[in-house]
Amino acid sequence: MSDILCEIDDGVAVVTINRPALRNSVTYAMWREFGDLFARLSDDRGVRSIVLTGAGEDFSAGADIAEFATVRDDLAKAKDYEVAVDYGCAGIAHASKPVIAVNLGYTLGGGAHLAMSADFRFAHSEAKFGIPAARLSIVYGVQATRKLLSLVGLTEAKRILYSGQRFGAEHALRIGFVDRVCADPMAEALAYARDLRRMAPLTQGGAKYILNGLSLGTFDADVADGLIDAAAASRDYAEGRTSFAEKRDPKFEGR
Repeated sequence: MSDILCEIDDGVAVVTINRPALRNSVTYAMWREFGDLFARLSDDRGVRSIVLTGAGEDFSAGADIAEFATVRDDLAKAKDYEVAVDYGCAGIAHASKPVIAVNLGYTLGGGAHLAMSADFRFAHSEAKFGIPAARLSIVYGVQATRKLLSLVGLTEAKRILYSGQRFGAEHALRIGFVDRVCADPMAEALAYARDLRRMAPLTQGGAKYILNGLSLGTFDADVADGLIDAAAASRDYAEGRTSFAEKRDPKFEGR
């Protein structure tokens, strides 16, 4: 069975990290697979929102450290590994659809990077978070650190990265690392994903690009202008105006 599962039902894709016996630790090959999969989901007009979760009791304990002796044992391999991590997480962050991470059990290290790449994080009340890079003498990557900084601010980001200490769901909520803490985050994430799928996908994709670009320093005005123009010239914009005048729910198609 695949280490990453994907099921699509009525416009909502559920992507599941599927290594529960290893706390859903992520291999080098899986980082690449995340990037490819989310690119396909981003291009699929039948997918309107995405939920990212882990099988079993955990979201992800991070990178599979057991394979570091072969895939990350010298400088050149370490650089290649970081490229793969960034590729996988960028696929999530750059997906044109809303992405909701469901955090159960452990969300650690590279798993935190996966979760931070989503638009929203819904956590179980007993979930645990942490970035143990300081325990391994690893400098957390630039993309991941930018996401952490944009979520929790400078001082909290330093506390998390300097100490490597784990923190609970309520603390994660207080500092802005997660957006919601609840007893059944999967049910709430699916309900929210179904609500979001009814809204205009061109609006969501454009807003996501602009907001992420501004917060992470990757904003390109020409790209943003192209997204704004495409929405203004779209059939969905005509449908939005017509449905408003007719006092009915719009039926958006993403074009």
